[in-house]
Amino acid sequence: MTGRARWHRRAGALPLLYLASLVALALAHPLLPTWRWLAIHMLLLGAATNAILVWSAHFTAAVLRVPAPQRRTGEVARLGLLNVGVVAVLAGGAAELPWVGVGGAAAVFAAVAAHLLWLTARLRSALPARFAVTVHYYVAATTALLTGIPAGAWMLVTDDAARSRLILFHAHVNLLGWVMLTILGTVLTLWPTVLRTRMADDAIAAARIALPLAVSGLTLLAVAVLAWWPLVTAAGLALIAAAVVRTVIPAVRVGLARPPESFAAWSIAAGAAWLLAALVLDAWTLLTAGGPDEGVDRFGIVLLPLLAGAVAQVLIGSLAYLLPMVLGGGPAVVRERNAALDRNWAQRVAMANAALLAFLLPTGPYARIATSLLLLVALCQFLIPAVTVLLRARR
Repeated sequence: MTGRARWHRRAGALPLLYLASLVALALAHPLLPTWRWLAIHMLLLGAATNAILVWSAHFTAAVLRVPAPQRRTGEVARLGLLNVGVVAVLAGGAAELPWVGVGGAAAVFAAVAAHLLWLTARLRSALPARFAVTVHYYVAATTALLTGIPAGAWMLVTDDAARSRLILFHAHVNLLGWVMLTILGTVLTLWPTVLRTRMADDAIAAARIALPLAVSGLTLLAVAVLAWWPLVTAAGLALIAAAVVRTVIPAVRVGLARPPESFAAWSIAAGAAWLLAALVLDAWTLLTAGGPDEGVDRFGIVLLPLLAGAVAQVLIGSLAYLLPMVLGGGPAVVRERNAALDRNWAQRVAMANAALLAFLLPTGPYARIATSLLLLVALCQFLIPAVTVLLRARR
């Protein structure tokens, strides 16, 4: 196996490990009073952040045409520091050890800051590149996370009147900044690759227009939730939604010309649809809330579409496409891996999205348990073949 394949075999196991931990948490959640908080941070801080650090570095090197490093000492150090911090944050939050969590947040901050320095150094040293806008998305996303981490750490040790506003700030900056901006930047090149077709002619121009829209909207939204200006929060979300739509239009046009035919493509497409729906729902909840406390209480109905609908589906769909490609072995082996990860893809995508939609409806507790189990089954239907692919690559 090549050095790149060995690296991705090891690094690819990190987000899968956190996703598997989510399955274990779902089975044991009656014993853990903080299971909701743990589930959110396992997905976002564990699975998504590990995947973003690994794959944003991969795509940065690809689009800037930076030679692959012979040694990955810096990446190993960043990922090691990140995961020490993530484990400390999870342990501190679960065991009510706030200063352990704060120490973990500091470690995560340091790892992400080092990643930002790496990104900016690559931009400064690279020759002008056609897809450099992707790296600008990563820089903006990383800056957003570095802004949101201190708010999360502060909430671990204080419980004052500003807590509700900090929760809204922390959640929006991390979800719509760190995760959404990374998704928008990556989809530019990943989506046509997943469909095995040409990129739309105006896709790069759309990405360049969408980035300042998204950053402006996120800035407005962050300031507005801290000051509690509901109309301004709606304006910020409208700008973010406009950025998403501007990015999606060329992607939809490509998808209509070459319809998706794989689990990865349909999962990413479904995630984009849920993202737009969640932005509309978020604007409605903030506009109609009577204050920050009520806004936090009602934000729960936004979290599920954002987390399970958008973040999880885009993350899983991207991994389903990328892992078989980077593990090496030749075209026949890659096709075999793709077939394993695509098995029963229509059933999996339909079941997950129908269950998610049913969960959001005003149903009884037994219906919610049933739909939760269906979502868990859909996650396992990805995890089992993905782990199998990694283990076979190891052999």
